[in-house]
Amino acid sequence: MIKSLSIVNFALIKELELTPAVGLNVITGETGAGKSIMLGALGLLMGHRADSKALWDITKKCQIEGHFEISDYLLQPFFEAYDLDYETETIIRREISPNGKSRAFINDTPVNLEVLKNFALKLMDIHSQHESLNLGNHQYQLEVLDQFSLNAQPLQAYREAFEDYQQRKKAHDALVLWHHNSRKNQDYERHNLQELEDAGLDLIDLELLEQNLTTMQHAEEIKLKLSQAIQILDEEEFAVIKQLELLDALMISISSLSGRFKEVQGRVSSSLIELKDIFETFLEERERIEFDPQRIAELNEQRSLIYRLQQKHELHTIKDLIDLREQLSKKLDEIDQLDERLATSKEQMNLALNQVMKLGKVLSKLRHQSALSFERKIADIIHEIGIENGQVKIELEAIEPNKNGINKCTILFSANKGVAPKSLKNVASGGELSRLIFAIKYLIADKIALPTLIFDEIDTGVSGEIAIKMVKMMKSMAKNHQVISISHLPQFAAGGDAHFFVYKDHSADKSVTKIKELAAEERIEAIAKMIAGAHPTESAFKSARELLSLPQ
Repeated sequence: MIKSLSIVNFALIKELELTPAVGLNVITGETGAGKSIMLGALGLLMGHRADSKALWDITKKCQIEGHFEISDYLLQPFFEAYDLDYETETIIRREISPNGKSRAFINDTPVNLEVLKNFALKLMDIHSQHESLNLGNHQYQLEVLDQFSLNAQPLQAYREAFEDYQQRKKAHDALVLWHHNSRKNQDYERHNLQELEDAGLDLIDLELLEQNLTTMQHAEEIKLKLSQAIQILDEEEFAVIKQLELLDALMISISSLSGRFKEVQGRVSSSLIELKDIFETFLEERERIEFDPQRIAELNEQRSLIYRLQQKHELHTIKDLIDLREQLSKKLDEIDQLDERLATSKEQMNLALNQVMKLGKVLSKLRHQSALSFERKIADIIHEIGIENGQVKIELEAIEPNKNGINKCTILFSANKGVAPKSLKNVASGGELSRLIFAIKYLIADKIALPTLIFDEIDTGVSGEIAIKMVKMMKSMAKNHQVISISHLPQFAAGGDAHFFVYKDHSADKSVTKIKELAAEERIEAIAKMIAGAHPTESAFKSARELLSLPQ
């Protein structure tokens, strides 16, 4: 429940503190005094959209802070799921800076608005005119029926099965799309793979291929020049090798006469050996090199193939082409196994759908079983609060599975005798809708573990004895929940365990909204003014006292 609420710099509120009682709290005040502003502040704690235009002082930040007692509501798993510090008195805070930036905190830990909203929905239920519009929403109507039917566990089991089905269906759909696209391109990719495999890439050294091709293309010129080199080295009269042999003999003779020339003689001998080796190499190469037009054509074709493949696939090296070949081979192997994977995926998806339908039918049966009881009990309540001829009918229509089950729920309503129940948006006035939703809240109050229930002018279109009956129902709800009711009726004001009065203070340059809890005599005066206006008569004071003394 709410232990305290602090509002700073919001709308007409400069600074406000509210400490609601445990039971039924009633908030009254003149129209425009700012009662709805507090609902707006609570809405911010529930994750509603923030607007910097709502700041009282546009140069300062707005801060809404609520302290909640949560020890009885088994919320530890929520804190564990979001790695938050659990405290039995938990603090929710929302801040809005002048530039419009919004921040939210749970026990001083920053959280996003989705987490804040999920948590606040476990703490507060706010009825407003907007929620009256929600009553016409089929999903909302289904949620109400499930709350009445205590379907939380079967609904959770169904939702887990539906989530599993959704994931398997998503995976299957992705596989089907991949299968379609893969089959469409498969022939082209097989052609590319065949080209790469036929190219014999593993056996090709492109640099060596280029060298061999250049050598063969210039074979005649190379052979001619090698022959010339061979003649220079050994076949002419003054051949280099012959002259170097003479030089070597001279150096041997000199070195025998003087040791100073041994080192030089060794160098000449080494040069002679190296030159003879070069001569032998020239001879071998001249014999090996042949001009082979057919081989030249083959090498040219091989080189052109490599260049064409590189250009086609926008790659730069043979290694890149080999990597592409391996990738295509792996992909095509996977495609070959795709039919089997598709069959397995479809089977898993269908099994998950069967489980969804099985649990959906269990849930649907429970809903149908409780619908008649729900109709009867709601009718009894609305009869008691002034809609004497009211009729309620619940229709459950079978639909395709969604996260809420396999039913579409429609609450039909008629406030008049002899008129068949119809869709809420077509038959109910604002006051009738307010009483209908009040009846629903009253009916399901004991079935939900929710600390605080808040009603905004639920008394629209209500007066007299009906108001007193509704107050008694609120008092009953307040035995297990903290109830806050914003009202303009004296009967509601008199029924509260605590009575808060909202008013505007015009003493400064800028009007501000303030709130105070009324003491006993102040309550009598406030209720008398609600009965008779700004200047209540003694009769009005008497009526106020009577209302406060009515058995609750």
